[in-house]
Amino acid sequence: MPHVEISGVRIGDNEPLALIAGPCVVEGRDLTLGVAESIRKTASALGVPFIFKSSYKKANRTSENSFTTVGIDEALRILGEVRREIGVPVLTDVHNVEEVSLAAEVADVLQIPAFLCRQTDLLHSAARTGRAVNIKKGQFMAPEDMALQAEKVVSAGNTRILLTERGTTFGYHNLVVDMRSLVIMRRSGYPVVFDATHSLQLPGGERGRSGGQPEFIFPIARAGVAAGCDALFIETHPDPPRALSDASSQLALGLLPSLLMQVKELSERVRSYQIPQT
Repeated sequence: MPHVEISGVRIGDNEPLALIAGPCVVEGRDLTLGVAESIRKTASALGVPFIFKSSYKKANRTSENSFTTVGIDEALRILGEVRREIGVPVLTDVHNVEEVSLAAEVADVLQIPAFLCRQTDLLHSAARTGRAVNIKKGQFMAPEDMALQAEKVVSAGNTRILLTERGTTFGYHNLVVDMRSLVIMRRSGYPVVFDATHSLQLPGGERGRSGGQPEFIFPIARAGVAAGCDALFIETHPDPPRALSDASSQLALGLLPSLLMQVKELSERVRSYQIPQT
């Protein structure tokens, strides 16, 4: 399987486990840059390649009254500052074709949200920017069907593709992760990412907003790494209960060093194994 290179970060076969992390949404300049610098220092000290993640807008919210953005232009300006001042690649979501070119000006990776993973025009538009494209598997999608979504990106002339597992709908207000999906999606020939925090959401489970089970982030992250993911996706915030989005499922920033130490060691062991082909 070929690797994907993103501004010096290489993700894929024979590459170390990468980290995609940051607060769910851009809440303001100081918090965003502060979190980015904190993660950069932690990841650098441990030798973990790092891509900063934050959304310039949360277009998919449970309630009409939920926070969406500080302003698209302001949020994108802040993400551009993270890229320049902190010196790390940036990933952000795109929700419609009209915003793709704007996001591509500041982002190294354009992420297709799970609910939009089958939107052909959005995939084509993101692909044509030349940026890497991270497609999150819909909660309603079989893992083998994600290869068809990757083909849409390839058809638009872009092979810089990541596929992300983030849980599958399991009854109302609950998700479950089938770890086989990481192996199945990897067979498509693209690196796979495991989103350990969104996989622990309880969608719409807290009367007008999504709940979560952050107490399981450590074990489920270890499980995803043991299953062979190429990158780990973690939403993290200095004070999760006060976060403006996904307050119930983000990892407390202070716990990230401990988690990274655990998954780095585990990933190195897993990647040293020769997995039999069946």
